[in-house]
Amino acid sequence: MGAGKTTIGKILAEKLNREFIDIDEEIEKEFSMPVSQIFKQYGEKTFREREKSLITEKCNQGRQIISVGGGAFLQKEIRKICLSTCTVIFLDISWECWKDRISLIIDSRPVLQGKSMDEIEELFYKRQEVYAQHHINIKTDQMCPEEVADDIIDSLKFPGEKRKGSI
Repeated sequence: MGAGKTTIGKILAEKLNREFIDIDEEIEKEFSMPVSQIFKQYGEKTFREREKSLITEKCNQGRQIISVGGGAFLQKEIRKICLSTCTVIFLDISWECWKDRISLIIDSRPVLQGKSMDEIEELFYKRQEVYAQHHINIKTDQMCPEEVADDIIDSLKFPGEKRKGSI
């Protein structure tokens, strides 16, 4: 959430000549409203069911760059599907860098609504534990989106080789 998945995903898709799919954007198109409104009008359960169905469909198609929402990967079934059918890339942003972005994303992220900074920080670190399950980790703090995309491509070409932003 707010790590740059959509921005970096679009750059990566262009560089690799692949289709880019942002799951949240696809769901917003289907419902003709933003995610925050879907949560209010239909509830989180309806959103999560559609999210799971769409991710499963897209993961099984292959050869695409898919951006899944931060909350999607928290679901065990979705995580299992992604890890078994795709290369999962974790955009690893530190709390220090991420908290500077909160003001840019808070209005569009229902999970942050009405939370104090302490609660948001707790949520950030709790999610990091789940995000530890991935194939490639890219540390993004000191990199622009273009550099992150290039580092991802290098990670795909040379798995296991340490590069600037990878661990």
